[in-house]
Amino acid sequence: MIDRLSGSGGFLAALSLFSVLLMPTHSLAENTRVDVRVLSKGAKFIGSSMGGVQITIRDSDTGELLAQGETRGGTGDTARIMKDSAPHHSPVSSDDAAVFTTELDLDKATRIEVTAYGPLAQRQAAQQVSLTQWVVPGKHLTGGDGLRLEMPGFVVDVLEPATPMTLSGESVELTIRAHVALMCGCPITPDGLWDANKYEVSAIIARNGTVEGTVPLGFAGEASQFFTTVSLDKKGSYQLTVYAYDPANGNTGVDFATFSVK
Repeated sequence: MIDRLSGSGGFLAALSLFSVLLMPTHSLAENTRVDVRVLSKGAKFIGSSMGGVQITIRDSDTGELLAQGETRGGTGDTARIMKDSAPHHSPVSSDDAAVFTTELDLDKATRIEVTAYGPLAQRQAAQQVSLTQWVVPGKHLTGGDGLRLEMPGFVVDVLEPATPMTLSGESVELTIRAHVALMCGCPITPDGLWDANKYEVSAIIARNGTVEGTVPLGFAGEASQFFTTVSLDKKGSYQLTVYAYDPANGNTGVDFATFSVK
């Protein structure tokens, strides 16, 4: 090869080839579209009705912030997500399903870290999940569901007792009421698609830091509403831990309330 490139013409050809090999990589920069969707565990997409989910995209190796925003849109097609028979991990999003879309300006293959935090309208229930993925400039992550993350949990919101509350008497009747839904806001009803009969909703009652017992909450006759009443005959500072639990997949959500009996 050296002999064939000998002479001025061969030298110039070799120099030209060498220059091409040393061209800066920034000339390869391309906008790369990324779609991010967040699916509530056992339910639908988390979108505008729940305040959306905050999405943060960083360079996994350097920590550089590449994009940030929120998912916007609806919860998606119920039949496609919950009822249609399809292979595991098949795309389930529809055109109306909540999504965060961005374009990354990349000049080299980059391992990105995508973090989802929400739902933003129910901060007491918010969770955070993340994943990493290699992205090549110009190779869009938009097919199927794009980057799909699954958000575990229930949205549990204690409605009664209000915090703080003070009750008086030798024996007081306390109503415990909570709103319980999936992270997408999907409602829970007996024998419904999200069946109240299959979830455990209970309140752990602690007094002065010591657990006194656990009481179940029953369906209150309105979608996602659960309640019970208890009699308390001890004075002190109380904390309620109201939880929802799905024994089928371990999905769990929690909220708290405090009150006093004097």
